[in-house]
Amino acid sequence: MGRPLTDPNRIVSSDSDELILVDELDNEIGYKSKADCHDGSGLLHRAFSIFLFNAQGELLLQRRAREKRLWPGFWSNSCCSHPRRGESLATAIERRLGDELNVTADVEHVYHFCYQASFGEAGAEKELCHVFLGKLDGEARPNNSEIESVRLICVRDLDDELAHQAQRFTPWFKQEWRTLNADYGERLRSYAIKR
Repeated sequence: MGRPLTDPNRIVSSDSDELILVDELDNEIGYKSKADCHDGSGLLHRAFSIFLFNAQGELLLQRRAREKRLWPGFWSNSCCSHPRRGESLATAIERRLGDELNVTADVEHVYHFCYQASFGEAGAEKELCHVFLGKLDGEARPNNSEIESVRLICVRDLDDELAHQAQRFTPWFKQEWRTLNADYGERLRSYAIKR
């Protein structure tokens, strides 16, 4: 069920938020501001990506706000963010689903991986990212300070867009979608309906 939307433009993140630095085994090794984690080629930090599907098996996509430092205006998965210092993944996921989409969802962990992607001179993502699948509970009402727009898409149409317009999507989303299809297809199909 959705949460009450008090201010659709509320600020829910800051460059001063302390993120969790990790090694390649996901052991915490320190803390740095979000700004520091994304400067230059980036510092490896813990993150998560969530793929939410509605009852019809359609994936909720979000278009990142134009004010975002990295990949503004690009399409990406339903929700992606970082736990803050002292915050568990479960707590961060619940917070961020509410902050970005004003929804709750039961999610399941599928896998994690490390990646690095640079966005020109603006900075980079360098993350150990935990990937989750879940069912959308209620209607997403995006926070305009984080998300420009949302849409629902069936798997077939998404695959077609990725084949012909891949440049419109964030690099982590493309990599995660390939891995979900290649290595976790059965679990993905339990959420997504290909039509």
